[in-house]
Amino acid sequence: MSWLYIALLALAVAAVVGAEWPRLEMRFGVDTRRRRQRAKRKAGLRVVRDEADDFAASVERDLASLPTIDETERR
Repeated sequence: MSWLYIALLALAVAAVVGAEWPRLEMRFGVDTRRRRQRAKRKAGLRVVRDEADDFAASVERDLASLPTIDETERR
């Protein structure tokens, strides 16, 4: 093998790596571990629904149990 073939092979490998760099970085990049950990955390989350009515009723009960002062009692 002559040095010309080795140089052409090196250029071809560099061209393939350059073309595939975004995909390689997405798979093996610095932020990959952080992205995977975030995906695992998000997979454990769930959307809570139908508790708005319970919350509203709880707020109404709390407001009803607060002590109040009438206008005549202030003076």
